[in-house]
Amino acid sequence: MKIVVSPDSFKGSLTATEVAQQIGGSIKEINASIETVLLPVADGGEGTLEPLIVATGGRTIFVDVHDPIGRPIRVEYGVLGDGETCVIEMAKASGLTLLQEHEKNPLIASTYGTGELILHALDNGFRKFVVGIGGSATNDGGTGMLRALGMKFQDQVGHELSQGAESLSNLYEIDISQFDPRIAEAHFVIACDVDNPFVGPNGATAIFGPQKGVIAELVEPLDRNLEILANEIESITGISLHNLEGAGAAGGIGGAFLAFFPVELKPGIEVVMEAINFREQIKGADFIITGEGKSDSQTLSGKAPLGVANAAKEQNIPVVLISGYIEPKSMLNLSSYFHLLVSVADGTISQEESIGNAAHYLGIRTKETMEKLLKL
Repeated sequence: MKIVVSPDSFKGSLTATEVAQQIGGSIKEINASIETVLLPVADGGEGTLEPLIVATGGRTIFVDVHDPIGRPIRVEYGVLGDGETCVIEMAKASGLTLLQEHEKNPLIASTYGTGELILHALDNGFRKFVVGIGGSATNDGGTGMLRALGMKFQDQVGHELSQGAESLSNLYEIDISQFDPRIAEAHFVIACDVDNPFVGPNGATAIFGPQKGVIAELVEPLDRNLEILANEIESITGISLHNLEGAGAAGGIGGAFLAFFPVELKPGIEVVMEAINFREQIKGADFIITGEGKSDSQTLSGKAPLGVANAAKEQNIPVVLISGYIEPKSMLNLSSYFHLLVSVADGTISQEESIGNAAHYLGIRTKETMEKLLKL
C-alpha cells in the first residue's frame, strides 16, 4: 500500500512538515510495510517556504533586510532542489506576524524588505522566482519593494517620499530610470489567491486594510493614495491597475508585480504543487492524507486541502482529511471532496487540548484512521 501524506500546517501548533512527519510516523506504527510519501504543502501564504524546500531537497539563504516598519531583521529565502528557482515568502520580511498589535501602522509599513530579498537573489544570479504574497502588514501598493529595486517616488519638488502609504498623497512623479534591468530578464510566478482590484470598495485598503491597522477613518484617504499611485503607474506603463483582478493582493503589491514585472499570478496551492511535481509523485497512491489546522467553508475557497483533493480526483485517488478541527456545519459540503473527515478535536478532545498537544493527539487520530482504512 502507498499513502501520500500531504498536509498544510496546523497554524499555531505544527508546521506542514511536522504534521506530515507525525502522520507518516503514526502510519508506520500501525503497519511498517506501508510506503509513505511525505509531501507537505501550503497555499502560498505564511509557511509556504518550508514545504517547498523540504519536498524538493532545496536550501535556504539568510539575508539581513528591513521589516515592515524599518527595523533590521535577518530572514531567509529558499532555492528549490533544481538549483535555479528562488522562493520568496513575503511574510518573512513584510509580514503581519513580525509586528506586535501596537506596532501595526499602515501609514508607514513598507514592502522594502521583500524588495531587498529579490535584490539579493538577483545579485546571486537567480532569474526564476516563486513569490508567496500572503500575510502582509503593508498597504503601500508595493512601492517599498519597487524602491529597493531602484525606483524613486517623488513629490512636486523632486524630494523622495518617505516609506509607506501615507506619503503617497504627495506623489507627483515615479522615476523608473534606475529600476533594476535584471527584472526584465527574470520570470516571476506569484502565489495569489485573491482577485481584488487595486482600489475601490473591494480594493486592497477597504478589504484587507483593517487587519493591518487601517481604522475606519483612514480607509478613504489611503484608498485615494493608492488611486494616485495607480494613476501615475498608468501614465508610465499604460496599465490600469484600478480595477485589475489581483492588483489589490497583499496591500497592492500584486499591482506592482503586474505593472512592472514579467509575471504570472496563480492560486497558491497550484504554485506549490507545480513546484514539487505533485501530480507525478502521487501516481499509484492508494490514499492521500491531507489536513490543516481548521477546516470549514473557507477550505473550499482554494485552501491547500482542496487543491490536494482536486489533483487526487484526476487520478481517482481517495483523500482523507485529518484536521485539527472540522467545523460541524461544514462537514456536509466537505464530504463531497473527501473520502473521510477526521477532526482531531471532537467530543473526547477539546480544541484547547488539541492545540496544546497537537502532535500527540494527531498521532492518536491518525492511528484510528488507519485502522479504519485497513479494514475497507
